[in-house]
Amino acid sequence: MASRSRRKQPTEEVPEDAEMADAPVTAQDEAEEGAEDVEVDDNVADEGAEGEEDEEEEEEETQRVRLLPGSTPSAASFEFLEENHTMGNALRYIIMKNPDVEFCAYAIPHPSEAKMNIRIQTYEGTAIEALEKGLRDLQDLCDVVGEKYWDARNQFAEATEA
Repeated sequence: MASRSRRKQPTEEVPEDAEMADAPVTAQDEAEEGAEDVEVDDNVADEGAEGEEDEEEEEEETQRVRLLPGSTPSAASFEFLEENHTMGNALRYIIMKNPDVEFCAYAIPHPSEAKMNIRIQTYEGTAIEALEKGLRDLQDLCDVVGEKYWDARNQFAEATEA
C-alpha cells in the first residue's frame, strides 16, 4: 500500500536560487511584516564563554508553570515543565492536606514529554492560592528533611571519628 501524506504538495517547483524578488507581491508584504516582529541579537556570533552564561540566565528565566485554559478561580489546571511523578505526587499530597482544597490530582500527559499537569479545586479561596501554599509547604518540608539529614550525618561522622 502506498502511504499518502496529509501535507499539501507544492504545485510548482521552486528553483534553489529563488529570491524574495521572485515571490508574489503579497508574499513579500507578509514576509516584511513578519520580519518586524522578530528581534535579532547581534551579539550572538561574538559571544564566547560569556554566551554560555547568558544562556544559563535565559534558562532560569523560563516560566515553568502556566495556568491552562478553561480554569476558573476555584478550579484550575496548571502545567509544570521539566517535572515528573516525584514532584507531582509530593505536591498533590501536600495540597490535599489543605482543608480549603476539595480535589487535587496530577497527571503526566505522555511519558516522552517532560510535563506534569495538576488540577486543583477549592471550597474557599482560589486554586492559585492553594498551589502557592502547597509549594511553600513542600519547600518547608524539604528544608526540615534536609536539616535533619545533615544533622544526623554530621553526628554519625563525629561518632565514627572518635
